[in-house]
Amino acid sequence: MTINPTYLAQRTRTSVNWAEAKARVRKSYREWLRASPEIQTMYSLNVPVSAIRTKIRQQFEKHRYVSQINVVDVLLYKSHAEFQETLNYWKQLSHVMKYFRVEEEPAARLPPNFITGFLEGRN
Repeated sequence: MTINPTYLAQRTRTSVNWAEAKARVRKSYREWLRASPEIQTMYSLNVPVSAIRTKIRQQFEKHRYVSQINVVDVLLYKSHAEFQETLNYWKQLSHVMKYFRVEEEPAARLPPNFITGFLEGRN
């Protein structure tokens, strides 16, 4: 497999208005969804494609209520950089699997109160 660093490369650009920003977000979301089966086979994930698509949806939903176009543009840039790194196979399995860790969820990571965490031996 030949490494082509310009594969999937795009110029950084800013959105003129909200309609263009929303269209760019939808395009990015669709690219991620369409690439889900390929990501599963490339990284030999033991996760079904539906779970990958659900995780992609959760990542996009996390920033659903962003109200500044400049912030949306930065998030789109970061999303596309992730997409390019993922499909160019520049990531290792651990980088991809970090999205599927249970510890990433704040409720699972933190104890319900101080005493419980103290008795479990957490700092």
